[in-house]
Amino acid sequence: MKYVDEFRNRRLIERVAGQIRGAVNPDCAYNIMEVCGTHTMSIFRFGLRDILPPNIRLISGPGCPVCVTPNEFIDKAMAIANMKNVIIMTFGDMIKVPGSRSSLEKEKAGGADVRIAYSSLDALELAKKHPDKEIVFLGIGFETTAPTVAQSLIIAKKTKLKNYSVLCGHKTMPEVMETLVKDGSIKVDAFMLPGHVSAIIGLKPYGFLSKIYKKRCVISGFEPLDIMQSILMIVRQRKPEIEVQYGRIIERDGNPLAQKCMNDIFEKFPSVWRGIGCVKDSGFKIKKSYGVFDAELKFRPRIERPKDNIRCFCGYILKGTKTPYDCPSFAGRCTPENPVGACMVSGEGTCAAYYKYGKDTVSSR
Repeated sequence: MKYVDEFRNRRLIERVAGQIRGAVNPDCAYNIMEVCGTHTMSIFRFGLRDILPPNIRLISGPGCPVCVTPNEFIDKAMAIANMKNVIIMTFGDMIKVPGSRSSLEKEKAGGADVRIAYSSLDALELAKKHPDKEIVFLGIGFETTAPTVAQSLIIAKKTKLKNYSVLCGHKTMPEVMETLVKDGSIKVDAFMLPGHVSAIIGLKPYGFLSKIYKKRCVISGFEPLDIMQSILMIVRQRKPEIEVQYGRIIERDGNPLAQKCMNDIFEKFPSVWRGIGCVKDSGFKIKKSYGVFDAELKFRPRIERPKDNIRCFCGYILKGTKTPYDCPSFAGRCTPENPVGACMVSGEGTCAAYYKYGKDTVSSR
């Protein structure tokens, strides 16, 4: 960002903090959930919790795509990785995430060909260079990454690339937010909405949050000043609505071209979220017209019944009912070098943020 220093100016941040203190009702609690891992990391990195009034509580939600990917998906990826003449291409964070019994990193050490990709286009190029190999890209992420993966399938079909496929694990954000609101196990008064996702889908898909569930919402940028201004906007809302703080990026209707690309290739289906369970219409699957590029149909991986590590609290943390400090493994058995759960692996994971920037990390070891 050209003017990034202005968005990190401590004097301006403190000024907004003062405006927040002046705007809050001291007799009212403000439970605000951020549903983007980048927000979580910025909040901790810049110490924003420390300068907020005590009655504003920031809750980390299921905003890390790597973290919410269930063991079942990872187990299937490992099963395919161990098939003959297969190369798995994935984003770097996914390699260390533990599945039910192993990880892609461990399978790679055992001989599986697992490689890091920066985008699905890297996987396409590899497929062109190695026509004798099956290249499988792990499609994870929300509406932010789904259009790029969809485009890779369009290119593969046009170029008749037969050795490229995608194991699809994409998820959609509005549906899981409704599940959290309806769950009732944690009180959420307002949402700091994800800027990246919103750049694709726009404002309309969130409308139910303010109209039906009466939740205040602001689409926020990711710099500390963005986040503080978003909190101020939430506090100042007289009635629940969807506001945009991240106006330099967000359009009301999102990105129509990206939306069309997703809709042409994917269709909605029930998807399993780590710690939350199966959420109706919260995932994408590849349409039948592109079924030859669906790795699950192509390889039909067989796996044992997925299981979770009972000493890992990632599920509770993603749901917002516990923090990493509540987990018996945090900063002891579970560290970034030896992660027990997905939330410690990803650079956007809540446990990783607490471990790197949390004040109580050392004492909890």
